[in-house]
Amino acid sequence: MANHWLMKSEPDAYSWQQLLKDKRTHWNGVRNHQAALNLKAMKVGDLAFFYHSNEGKEVVGICRIAREAYPDPTDTAGRFVMVDVEPVQPLPTPVTLAQMKAEPKLADIGLIRQSRLSVMPVSAPHWALICKLGGLKKAP
Repeated sequence: MANHWLMKSEPDAYSWQQLLKDKRTHWNGVRNHQAALNLKAMKVGDLAFFYHSNEGKEVVGICRIAREAYPDPTDTAGRFVMVDVEPVQPLPTPVTLAQMKAEPKLADIGLIRQSRLSVMPVSAPHWALICKLGGLKKAP
C-alpha cells in the first residue's frame, strides 16, 4: 500500500500551475532533518498533497512520487536529498488551512501540529477526508 504525504511550496517559488506545465520536477532545497527523513521514506507511486504555503495556504492538488530520494545538488555539504514528483490531478476545490483547522478530525494532522515542517506524512483517514473536502468523489 502506498504512503501519503503533504509537500509545501510557496507558490511564488514553485506553484501547482508550474508543476502542471513542467509535468515533472525535482523537489529540492529541503534543509530540515525531519522533512529530509520523510523524503527518504517516500517510494515511487506514493501520493502527496501539493500545498501552497504562505500565499493561499491550501491543498491545491495531488502529485505522485516519480523518483525516490537522491542527492540534492543544491546542498554543498551533501547531507540532504530530493525526490521527483509529477502531477496526478488538481483538487476540484482547494482545501484551506482554515478549513482543516476547523475540522475536528484533522486536529492531529502534521500540518497543524508541526506547521513549519515542509514535507510530512498524512494518515489514510486524513488523506480520505481532505480528498472529500476537496471535492473528490473517491480518494486516489
